[in-house]
Amino acid sequence: MEKEEYAIILDYLPNGYPLERKMMPIAQAIGKRNLTLLELVPRRGISLEVGEEVYIGEGKRDKVYYILGRLPREKLTESGKNQLQDFVRKIVGEREKEFVEFFNKAEAINKRIHQIELLPGFGKKHMQDILKGREEKPFESFEDMRNRIQNLPDPQKAIEKRIIEELTNMERNNLFVH
Repeated sequence: MEKEEYAIILDYLPNGYPLERKMMPIAQAIGKRNLTLLELVPRRGISLEVGEEVYIGEGKRDKVYYILGRLPREKLTESGKNQLQDFVRKIVGEREKEFVEFFNKAEAINKRIHQIELLPGFGKKHMQDILKGREEKPFESFEDMRNRIQNLPDPQKAIEKRIIEELTNMERNNLFVH
């Protein structure tokens, strides 16, 4: 897994967490590439804006002093969760090809369950229709999927919901988040 280069600020706490004794500014962020929840410490005198994209890769970082580590899901603030929804919607839209490719390549996890069935609203019937459809011709877009498969739940929304679930809950099998 490649390292994150950029992160999007989900929430900025200029005085740190209210119940912790350390009065250190902290930013809750999500990595753009691997969708990793992170805690960042900004440089002295720098205030980060919610929704702002910051560089966190190797070398000199202009706004981030250091990466404190992964953000435990239970520490994600309410406004962080709201920002997460917007960010995930945007990312799934921007990387549609990648997510459509998931439908073209998804496999069975074991004899009883298929990766596609882990998406909210997708059951055995949808999974079978998708497998049949991709055999004829790989899907090219979410639109293409909706046009070719009847009664299909919105694939984009299902992926967005699944990513949010993987980020905010402990899931047995993660499809999109490492």
